[in-house]
Amino acid sequence: MQIAILLYDGFTALDAVGPYETLGRLPGADTVFVAERTGPVRTDTGALALTADRTLADVPSPGIVIVPGGPGQRAQMDNGVLLDWLRAADATSTWTTSVCTGSLLLAGAGLLRGRRATSHWLALDVLTTFGAEPTGERVVVDGKYVTAAGVSAGIDMGLTLLGRIAGDETAQSVQLLTEYDPQPPYDAGSPDKAPAHLVEKFRADSRPYLT
Repeated sequence: MQIAILLYDGFTALDAVGPYETLGRLPGADTVFVAERTGPVRTDTGALALTADRTLADVPSPGIVIVPGGPGQRAQMDNGVLLDWLRAADATSTWTTSVCTGSLLLAGAGLLRGRRATSHWLALDVLTTFGAEPTGERVVVDGKYVTAAGVSAGIDMGLTLLGRIAGDETAQSVQLLTEYDPQPPYDAGSPDKAPAHLVEKFRADSRPYLT
């Protein structure tokens, strides 16, 4: 099973690395980072880069497609090369997945029309623009499409899909070996739990970038 993790300027690191560290441990899997051009691709902070070893053209038909989100996603919504690759890869993929606002790229490629999907909580409503049905669930499976909510949810998505492909024990083993046992010091990880003034602040700050 070839797993292709898409990279583009301004993606969020954990969106890609979370699934890499979980789903990427699928026995026998060949995990590759792909982009329009090979070489380092900078994350949204600019302080970190991941290396794309293959171009999109080099990987025409992966078994699993993983699309991270991040601030750079917005600039890719009109990138015909990237969107065409998503459509072509999806035509033969076993699973097509996303993390955070990566689902907006899948939706922009026309792949989520009429399907349930999730995204970062600040971007959920944008999914309706592309005919998708947004849900606030952390991981959503609709057919072969698996979408995860914001950033850290990519770890959960990777484990969810790993369990479906390789069985519960394999997924549990990966969870144990990565010691994924969240015990956050605050209970503010969703807009339903976080202080209302923080939720409103980030909603207001994000509006210019989501419209």
